[in-house]
Amino acid sequence: MTTSVSRHIQLIAPSGYCQNQAAARRGVDYFLRLGHQVSGEEVIIRRFQRFAGSDAQRLADWQHLTNSPQLPDIVLAVRGGYGATRLLPFLDFAALAVRLKGQPLAICGHSDFTALQMALLSQCGLISFSGPMLAGNFGAEHLSEFTLSHFWQALTCSTLHLEWQTSATTLDVTGTVWGGNLSMLASLAGTPWLPVINDGILVIEDVNEHPFRIERMLLQLTDSGILAGQRAIIAGSFTGSNLADYDHGYNFASVWELISQRTGLPVITGLPFGHDRDTVTLPLGAHGHLQAEGTRCRLTLSGHPTLR
Repeated sequence: MTTSVSRHIQLIAPSGYCQNQAAARRGVDYFLRLGHQVSGEEVIIRRFQRFAGSDAQRLADWQHLTNSPQLPDIVLAVRGGYGATRLLPFLDFAALAVRLKGQPLAICGHSDFTALQMALLSQCGLISFSGPMLAGNFGAEHLSEFTLSHFWQALTCSTLHLEWQTSATTLDVTGTVWGGNLSMLASLAGTPWLPVINDGILVIEDVNEHPFRIERMLLQLTDSGILAGQRAIIAGSFTGSNLADYDHGYNFASVWELISQRTGLPVITGLPFGHDRDTVTLPLGAHGHLQAEGTRCRLTLSGHPTLR
């Protein structure tokens, strides 16, 4: 699925410098081929140390959104990496809330971008989309039709339905869908940037992290009381982890079992969400209805902004 309506995509690069310039160029070309307008291309080549510009430059990108008389349709992160958390104490969230809340605007990214998304939800009540980014997804040499279809569906459908295979379980809960990259969520624990979500459906993903590191971060969220307010945990993609003989049978299934025992929460696996080539797009802060029966799971999302 694509869209026949011409959209304005504003690029933003709040984290790491984009090393793969060719991929970023392919991503821009993807949107241009579809007749969309792309602005902010200068952030692709901008660099300070390992970052996509100085802190001041990357903050100015957000200030530009606040001051812009006409908002884009989509604000799209170029890539992740590291750098978003450096900006959080200096962002004018009050001004962002006034300018962006209630607008048909889709802010999209994942990985390090999760820090900004959680801060926007916490400080502004602003729903954003955890989904594909310019270089890694739209700029892939072989585009994923699955990822593209789910991206445009999430941004244009007021009610979103996701279905996938999971382990055998029975479940029917509702709550606020939130989360994203687990490393970023754990790094925000104890800060004002992590929203307080009661009756939540927490969706997590990560990359290049061994199961024991994932377990440690989830225990941090458990012991800090964050998981106490949840109705369920959905585990997305956890790629790039290599098990060793030393693990002796310890794996991600071991992690999910322990966390479920400690928290009393069901951990639903199998959602294609995260750093994989195929990923769904999730509105963080939307209302969710999670149902599982047998090996089929269904998540219905609503209440998120959609493009006009």
